[in-house]
Amino acid sequence: MSRPIFEVIALTPQDAQAAESGGADRLELVTDMAADGLTPSVEDFGRIRAAVGLPLRVMLRIRDGFAPGDVDELCARAAALRAEGAEEFVLGFLDADGAVDLAATTAVAEAIAGCRWTFHRAIDHSADRAALRAAVADLPGLDTFLTSGAPAGVDAGRAVLSAELARAGEPGYRQRILIGGGLRAEHLKELRAEGFDAFHVGGAVRVDGWRTPVDAAKVAEWRALIDG
Repeated sequence: MSRPIFEVIALTPQDAQAAESGGADRLELVTDMAADGLTPSVEDFGRIRAAVGLPLRVMLRIRDGFAPGDVDELCARAAALRAEGAEEFVLGFLDADGAVDLAATTAVAEAIAGCRWTFHRAIDHSADRAALRAAVADLPGLDTFLTSGAPAGVDAGRAVLSAELARAGEPGYRQRILIGGGLRAEHLKELRAEGFDAFHVGGAVRVDGWRTPVDAAKVAEWRALIDG
């Protein structure tokens, strides 16, 4: 078996270097965690890309919440990031009723054609997870769902995560489950034993939440727990 994926949120080159040195496999790049993570600037992406050798998944989200906002702007931001060398992305949009905004999600997915991408935790806030999975199942490049199973986080979503893992390989469930959102170190042993193999953290590898940078030692602690 290949080793589990450990993805860390990075906002700066300093974050990225600490995550890499601590043993992260991949970074999710965002800005503005007060809005739960928006698209970083092309300049910030370039600086982080120059600082590390890890794969980088770049958030495509220009407003707080899960509505897409200006889809043309999203596509333009995606094109600019691709021109700078971005190869992997994170996205996902809901409509006012909590269903997947398939038109917006498809438009942005087409703007990054040829790239791999994650559908992020909008799934946890959707009105119908199964319908969302079915709707986006065949969008090109989608290889991951970032989810905690519930809006409130992993503790609330454990049963949902287990049920979705049990359906792995079915239409809508072929993508990897990347567990993130309320994930704590004490969850890892049980989740690994159950067969989950991808984990995503942000504040948990910082000494004092988002006010402080990624701490390489904390990343290394998580890496060790994930690897068992």
